[in-house]
Parts: sequence; C-alpha cells; structure tokens
Amino acid sequence: MAVDVAGSNEASGPEESAFVRACRRLPVPHTPVWYMRQAGRSLPEYLRVREGVPMLEACARPDMIVEITLQPVRRYGVDAAIFFSDIVVPLRAIGVDLDIKPGVGPVIADPIRDKAAVERLRRLTPDDVPFTTEAIQGLVGELGSTPLIGFAGAPFTLASYLIEGGPSKNHDHTKAMMYGEPELWAELMDRLADMTIDYLKVQIEAGASAIQLFDSWVGAVGPQDYRESVLPHSRKIFDAIESLGVPRIHFGVGTGELLGLMGEAGADVVGVDWRVPLDEAVHRVEPGKALQGNLDPAILFAPWEVVEQRARDVLARGRTAEGHIFNLGHGVLPSTDPDVLARLTDLVHEVSAKG
Repeated sequence: MAVDVAGSNEASGPEESAFVRACRRLPVPHTPVWYMRQAGRSLPEYLRVREGVPMLEACARPDMIVEITLQPVRRYGVDAAIFFSDIVVPLRAIGVDLDIKPGVGPVIADPIRDKAAVERLRRLTPDDVPFTTEAIQGLVGELGSTPLIGFAGAPFTLASYLIEGGPSKNHDHTKAMMYGEPELWAELMDRLADMTIDYLKVQIEAGASAIQLFDSWVGAVGPQDYRESVLPHSRKIFDAIESLGVPRIHFGVGTGELLGLMGEAGADVVGVDWRVPLDEAVHRVEPGKALQGNLDPAILFAPWEVVEQRARDVLARGRTAEGHIFNLGHGVLPSTDPDVLARLTDLVHEVSAKG
C-alpha cells in the first residue's frame, strides 16, 4: 500500500510517530515496521537510479541519497526511512583509500596493521561529509512526520574491514591484533569510536530522528572478549550522543550470546537477528530496552502462507518486549520480491492494530 511520503499526520512530527514511540517503549497504535536495507537492493526503481553509478558515488550525491531513501517509504508505507549510505563512507571521508566492489563489498587498498597506519586515522568534521548534511536536511522536509534513521558502523566491524582489507569469514588478522596487540587494538577502536561519534552527530544535527549502530561482524567474538575489547568503545559512542535525545539502536549478526552485553553498551533498542526468538531475547536483554526484529529475510522467498504465519509469530513474541519494532533479522536480500515486502508491511500494521 503506497502512502503520501509526508504522512497524513505531519503536524505531530516524527517524535509522535509509532516508530519513535516504540523505541521509547511508549504505547503505539500499531507495531511499527521498517526493513534493514529497504533503501535499495531489491527495488526496480533503485536499480534504475543507480544504473552506471558506483556505490560510493551514489552515497555522495544528495539528490540520489534523497530519492533512494524515499523510494521504500513511497512503495511500502513503512514507519521509518533509513538513510541511504554505507558504513565505510566516513572512513573514505577521512582519507582511507577504499572502494566498494560489486559482489565483494568494501575493499581497503592498504590494510591497517601497525601503529603508524592507526595514527593516520583522524577525526571527522562536518566539512568532510557536506553531502550527508544536505541530504538529511532535504529528507526531513520531504518525510514530514515519518522519522529518518541515521546510522554508522560500530568500531569492531569497521576495524575488521580495515585490518583484513575487506570482508572476512574468520577475522583472523583482526583477532590477532585484538589478542596479541591489545594497546594497538584499543587505539584503533578509540579512534574509530571518535570518528563514529562525529559522523552520527552530523546526522542527528541535520535532523535524523534516531540512529542505528551496525556491528555486523561482532558475532565473531565471544562474550568475554566483547566485554573487554569491544563494549567500552560502543558504550563510548552511545554515551556521547545520549544528550542529543534521539533513540539509539544497536544491531549485530550472530549476536545471540551477546544480546545482554549489547544492551549494556547503552542502546535504547537492541536489534535481534533471526536466530533468537524475541521472547527469549527479552530474557537476555536487561529491562528498560525495546527490541527490534526479527523475521528471517529468507522467509520472504517462501509461499505467502508461510510468510504470514512466521510474521504473526514474530509479532506475538514481540508483544512480550517493553517495546517492539518489526524488522527482518538482517537486510533485505537482493532478489526479494518488493510486492511481498509491501504485503508484509500491511500485514504487520493490520495484525498489530487489532492485537
């Protein structure tokens, strides 16, 4: 069901939206829904806009950012927009030589594995990302009462790309530094945390209504290593932006054993991938947190009857949380049928409004 992008309740503003209210664990008229990677990937209108334009170029063009961010809001009627960008954008903005290669992901020309390379990482300023400020200001005007989610990569995930030189299954170089050179690791993580704080502040000050910190690869570490080598740096980020007053979401993949610790890092909302049922996640995350998730993205390729049954199950389990935002357990897969996502959005709204 397509909707007017500016929404029908513009006077109330994003603060009173179902999404922001759910983040704050307040009563909502229905369970809000948005999808990670909804901006792009599976939408034919996205593929048309992006044709012939490299990813990092698209992420630096305000007109393209605005259009791609708005596309899923128009098509699906989701309760929040997610800023179209990539977690490596601030790294490139501060001078890291990298590219996003189709079918591979971020590739770093010179992996960072020594003190001299770490010390070249500097703070980010608004002047490094003027396209971010311009795009968000434009989006806020277009979205009206629909909130915009800004985001950034968490230090562990960014560090993994920088150290490995690209995506990695085993994160062996990353763990070697974390275990074998703890002081260098801490310096790298601290600098990445500072850069992330700077980048999130740019987004919030430009008008983002909430932020999400993606720690996509942190499921590669165990709880003890997370507590000692990762948690302090994620907490630093959440503490630094707390005074700005927007909801803070924390998400990682394969983080079932880390959910409680991720909550401790300071987020208002803990994202849950599809591996842990939401009613179980409630017991793993400390009280005072909302949950986000967690339909398996691959379920969307099954017959509609299966999609509906699984979505209803997620909603039922989500009702045990203090607040629930419906989402997938990870990003929309590239070959997903947009019509299924549209139908799913309507289902979530209808079922949760009745329930």
